[in-house]
Order: sequence, then C-alpha cells, then structure tokens
Amino acid sequence: MKENKMGTERIDRLMLSMGLPIILSMVLQAMYNIVDSMFVARMPDSGGVVHAGELAVNALTLAFPVQMLIVAFGIGTGVGVGAMLSRQLGQKNEKGVSRTAGNGIFLGIVITAVFMIFGIFGSHAYLRTQTSDPVVLNMGTRYPLFCFGNVLYGIFEKLLQSTGKTILSTTAQITGALTNIVLDPIMIYGLLGCPEMGIAGAAYATIIGQIVSLALAFVFQLTKNREIKMGIKFLKPRVKTIRGIYQIGFSAIVMQALMSFMTYGINIIFGTISQQIVTAYGIFYKIQQFVFCAGFGLRDAITPLTAYNYGARLKKRIVQCIRWGLIDTVVVMLIGTAILQIFAHPLAQIFGLTQVTESLCVSAMHIISIGFVFAGVSIALQGIFQGLEAGNSSLIVSLLRLLVIPLPLAWIFSRLALPTTAVFWAFPIAEAAAAVVALLLLKRTVSHRVAPIGQSKLKTALN
Repeated sequence: MKENKMGTERIDRLMLSMGLPIILSMVLQAMYNIVDSMFVARMPDSGGVVHAGELAVNALTLAFPVQMLIVAFGIGTGVGVGAMLSRQLGQKNEKGVSRTAGNGIFLGIVITAVFMIFGIFGSHAYLRTQTSDPVVLNMGTRYPLFCFGNVLYGIFEKLLQSTGKTILSTTAQITGALTNIVLDPIMIYGLLGCPEMGIAGAAYATIIGQIVSLALAFVFQLTKNREIKMGIKFLKPRVKTIRGIYQIGFSAIVMQALMSFMTYGINIIFGTISQQIVTAYGIFYKIQQFVFCAGFGLRDAITPLTAYNYGARLKKRIVQCIRWGLIDTVVVMLIGTAILQIFAHPLAQIFGLTQVTESLCVSAMHIISIGFVFAGVSIALQGIFQGLEAGNSSLIVSLLRLLVIPLPLAWIFSRLALPTTAVFWAFPIAEAAAAVVALLLLKRTVSHRVAPIGQSKLKTALN
C-alpha cells in the first residue's frame, strides 16, 4: 500500500490543509442552522399568535437537543470508524480497513432507523418535558425530530477524512448546505409555487440538504477513495470490528450526547427564569457554533493525523501533532472570542428579536465567549486522546465541561438573588476547570502511550 501523506508531510502544514476544508464544511453546516433560525424568527404573526417568529425559535431551541443527540451517534460512530481506519492504513492492513468501513456503514443504517422511529412517535412526549405552552408545543411537533441523511453522511465523511480527502467531504457538505439555504425561504414562506409550511418547511429543507450531502459523499467514496475497498460483504456485522469502533468512538458519542443533555438541562433551568432567556440562549448557541466549528474542524484533522502516526509508531510526528493541534486550536478560539466580544450587538440584531431577548443574547455572547480559549485546549486534547486510543480521558473532559460543572452551577446561580445574566458565568467557569484537568490527563497519556515508542526519549523529540 502506498504511503499516505499523513505519514510523510509536515505536520503543521498538513493539519491546516486537512483542517481548513473540515472547518469550512462545519461552518456551512452551522450557517444553515443560523439561516433556519433567521427565517423562522421572521415568520409573520398569524391566527392571533403574537411574536410568532420568536415563539418558533423557542420551539426550535427545545427540539435542538434531540438533533444534537442524533449528531452525537453519527459523529461518535464516525470518529471511531475514522480513527480505526487511519490506524489500519498506517499499519497497511487493507482487509481491516474494508471491514471497518463496511461495519461503519451498517451501524449508520441502524442508528438512522432507530431515530426515525423516535422522531415519528416520541416527539410530542419529549417536548412536553420542557414546556407546557400550547403554541410552542404545536410548533415543535410540526418540526420533525429526525435527520434522515445526517448519520450516514457522517460515516461517509469520516471515510473520506481518514484518508486525507477532506476537500471531497467538504464539497459534499457545501452542496447540501447550499441546498438547505436555498430551500429555506421557499418552503417556510411558500415561494415559487411551494405551499407555505412555516417551521415544518425549515425541517424539510434541512432533511433534503442532508440527503444531498449523503448522496454526494457516497459517490465520492465509490469513485475517488481507492484506499478503502467497498463491497456488500463488508457490511456484515462483525463483533470484533464493532467493538473496536466503539472503543474509540464511544467517548465521542458520549461527548456529543453530553452537549445534548446539557442543552436539554439548560432549557429546563432557564425555563424557570423566563421564556426569553431560553430563546436568547438558543440563538447564542447557534452563533457560537461558528466559532466551535473551527475548533471541531481542527480536532477532526488532529484525530486521524495522530491515529495514523500512532499506528505507524512515529513518535516525533505524534509529538508534533500534539504541539500544533494545541497551538492552532487555541489561536482560532481566541479569534472567535474577539469576534463575539466586538460584534455581539449586530449579530443579535439580525434575528429581529424583542428588546429583552436581544439584550439577553448579547450578554450571553459577552460572558460565555470568555471561556472559548479554555474550550480550545479541551477540544484539541480530546482529538489527541481519541487518536491515541485514550477515549476515557476524552470522556472525563467532556463530562466536566458539559455536565458535571455547568449544570449545577447554572442551577445554583438561577436560585440566588443575582442578575438574570449571572447564570451565563457557569459556562466559562466549567471550561477553565476542564482545560486544567485535560492538560493533566495529557501528561499521563503521553507518559503511558507515547514515551514508550522507540528508543529515544520524549524530551529529545520535543527539542
């Protein structure tokens, strides 16, 4: 098997060349979430409903945790598949590569089927756990809580990324995102002969866009990704292969699922304060995704790079992955912090919110973005942990920054006689604490997994 560029090219350049297309792909994905909210927020009042657009955004916010949970299983399974593939490519294990890819696709089909059943039969019961507002409930149940093409696209995306073909996965993502953006106003407002579907139109536009991305990624995999052989025989589930995928990917599933659980919990906590702060946080969350997309994009380049060189037992290149992964991710998160601090007001104004909700959204940007640099450290190290088969360390960091610290703090702050915006401080505090723990876990992981490789000492490699 021909040597992959992940084992030969300079790490600093390779990380950017692989990471930038992924970042662009994720930014476009975040963009169509923003576009959904922008068009939905400007829905006209009808049927005696005042501020229908803002109520619709509230419904989207309540539905968002389920969408995030779907993404969690798709991304987590994809991370496991991608990291395992990259390591097997580094080991020149062609048969293992094909089995991993086939079993990854099988798992994607199963996960999609399960969430489609939940979306059809369980959406109303789920929404009632967060709100009793009949208008919001009606809007929420008209927004289908499933994403047909999302999970399977995530698998094919990782197949392309694991061999360094990030431009192809980005092309598929861009095409789907643009499809969604174009269809949003047409299906929401009923343009060009399409019936006016309101909030349901936003959902259908998203689903169609995801299916377009999946179809294109599938074609690229079959025609361009020669390093991974495809065949129906490789779809047959194999316990050993599936176990290997989830030994790596389980922590990523939990990490992404924790984002879902955190948002769900925050919606409930903030709901005890006011409906406006729930809506404001929902808008902020989608805005912050533009920043986090940069961090996640670099993480998704760090993981296969680290896994490939770990599989090939190239110690010096592993150390360079750690160094450049941290530097690049922290820098982009610092830039993101500056953008939200400077442009908070104009960003909030594009949604046409009421004055109270807009003010809360601006406060969320100013306060929560303080923790972005710490989040960058955690995100980069989680990618490194996954590449080094240290999934438990990644899981610990996720638990701290997404559940163990922010939810109790938010609940405590909501009960104290503090200004309403004080609850937002739970997030930067959690990010700072998690980053400290992540660095301590890095020291242990390097000592146990990287230092024993070869004869040279780690100190020599760092110098």
